[in-house]
Amino acid sequence: MTQAQSLIIDTDPGQDDAVAILLALASPEINLLGITAVAGNVPLTLTEVNVRKVCDLAGRTDMSIYAGLDRPLVRPLVTAEHVHGKTGLDGPDLPDPQTPLQDQHAVDFIIETLRREPAGSVTIAPVGPLSNVAMAMQIAPDIIPRIKQIVLMGGAYFEVGNITPAAEFNIYVDPHAAAVVFASGVPITMMPLDVTHKALTSTDRVAALRNIGNRTGAAIADMLEFFERFDEAKYGSDGAPLHDPCTIAWLIDPKMFVGRHCNVEIETSSELTMGMTVIDWWRVTNRPENALVMGDLDADRFFALITERLARLP
Repeated sequence: MTQAQSLIIDTDPGQDDAVAILLALASPEINLLGITAVAGNVPLTLTEVNVRKVCDLAGRTDMSIYAGLDRPLVRPLVTAEHVHGKTGLDGPDLPDPQTPLQDQHAVDFIIETLRREPAGSVTIAPVGPLSNVAMAMQIAPDIIPRIKQIVLMGGAYFEVGNITPAAEFNIYVDPHAAAVVFASGVPITMMPLDVTHKALTSTDRVAALRNIGNRTGAAIADMLEFFERFDEAKYGSDGAPLHDPCTIAWLIDPKMFVGRHCNVEIETSSELTMGMTVIDWWRVTNRPENALVMGDLDADRFFALITERLARLP
């Protein structure tokens, strides 16, 4: 068996973030070194609690959890309670977490881990605003060449925006951080709305999770039934996109995705299009390719993976 991939998840749970964390915890292909929380879907005081609740759900109270930045690098924080509910994990009634919060700041944990682990061995999977990752790069630029790759959920091209007409939420919340990350030279794999909007939950897919028969499946089914109501009303779809687990699924089974290498620039100066990911999909500029941008996936294979792996948890 190939060696497990060393991973840090940087997250702002979020129901779909919870699925991403659980998929990583349930998968032997992933060696999860720690989870860092950032402000995003809800404020940091809730995201760090939510990460710990998810680890409790998986029976992993030993997982190291770190709280990071409580606001973007430059702009005021924008949150998404209208999508995720006031706790960020509305749906199930999860108890107060037993998994402890580490004293160390998330940014310091990222820096220390990348300096300690062999160069080129650690992947970062940011599935919220990129504030923590960008701050680590700015404080300690020596870590940048030590990062194996960044596999992130964020941005859009054909789908354009979901929080403004031009911008996807994660990038919009901290576009200046995104600009730092995309200019860093680290290999980036990007899961934009163009691919995540094809990873739709459905009545049957949520039922399959509930029918696993464990507490994890029941809790995730409750979360997704709450989460779905927003996208079903907005897009008229059967279900909602499971954005964030696409990152972890790609690390486990990249062949279920299709994408292309593109140049991606981040808009940081126009209020009208702030946070837009300007993706040169058709290669009409001479700007260098800096991201592998995903455009399609095998949704049945994706949901089969999630269902099979969550069945391994309590």
